Amino acid sequence: MFKRIFATLLTGFFIAGLFGSIAGCNTVEGIGTDIQQGGRAIKDEARENKR
Repeated sequence: MFKRIFATLLTGFFIAGLFGSIAGCNTVEGIGTDIQQGGRAIKDEARENKR
């Protein structure tokens, strides 16, 4: 009985951790994309002001 409860809890924590890490990867990727777009905007403004 104890082994079955322990295995169920362990499986639940594993699945929750798996989905949490997948969500975290998407968040980090999104932040990287936003920073990259911000860098492009700054670069474009610098080019316009240089002329």
